[in-house]
Amino acid sequence: MNKKSDIKDPKYVNRYYVTEVDSFEDSIYCHHAIIGESFITEHAHNKDQFLYTEGGVVFLKTAEKSYFLPARHYIWIPAGIRHSIHPSTPDVVMRNLYFPKYDTDQEFYKKINIYPVDDLLNELIMFTNRWNGNIFPVEEPKYSLAKAFKLLLPEISQHELPLALPYPNNQKLKDIVTFLESRIEENVSFKTLSQKFNISERTLARLFQKELNMSFIQYYTILRMLTALKLLLDEKLSVNEVALKVGYSSLPTFSNTFNKVIGVRPSEYVKQKQLLI
Repeated sequence: MNKKSDIKDPKYVNRYYVTEVDSFEDSIYCHHAIIGESFITEHAHNKDQFLYTEGGVVFLKTAEKSYFLPARHYIWIPAGIRHSIHPSTPDVVMRNLYFPKYDTDQEFYKKINIYPVDDLLNELIMFTNRWNGNIFPVEEPKYSLAKAFKLLLPEISQHELPLALPYPNNQKLKDIVTFLESRIEENVSFKTLSQKFNISERTLARLFQKELNMSFIQYYTILRMLTALKLLLDEKLSVNEVALKVGYSSLPTFSNTFNKVIGVRPSEYVKQKQLLI
């Protein structure tokens, strides 16, 4: 249920996120817009940010990681975290709510994470269509409703998803990651990788764990699933075609892996995505 008639002038988006969000310390700021840009430069806010997107993948980059935010998911960005935004298409819709910190804030609000959006949260997001700009504490019941949106998130966002990949610092690992990205359709084995880059399997395993805090198979699986997400959204390919393009000859294996990482089967994800276009 994407009401693009409710979306504000996209020309406004290039200014609001830098200036108006933090103009008033105690306000909740709400903004819905078609991005209209291919890149939003690095910035940070004094408020916590809830970001939900429709119509494509948004790549959000921090100093440490690259996050992949697909449709039907949201990302929570704590105050002070510098980030840039890279939509897969300028027609992506961003729905943003920015919240001041409260004394009652839980640990949940201190971590940047991506979470799936269920039907209840989707309805709440659509309810916020009626709000735009600053909502002040004196504006009741609007302010209490907006604040309740934030307070509900820990209760309805129990499953964070690993839709992010850390950046390696080691040059050899950078080359290895680049190689994996360029040969995503080949299903490169760990043994092949160690031989090609003249590094023992034991040393390579330690390098992945030390640099990226995850095993090779964890990294490679997430890379393939995130690539699959982008292909499903942007290339209009069938699930079977996407499976082959990310190195899976078995459709059931691809579907099971996608479900384990993303939280829904690819066929169901495509159906959900179509409802939001």
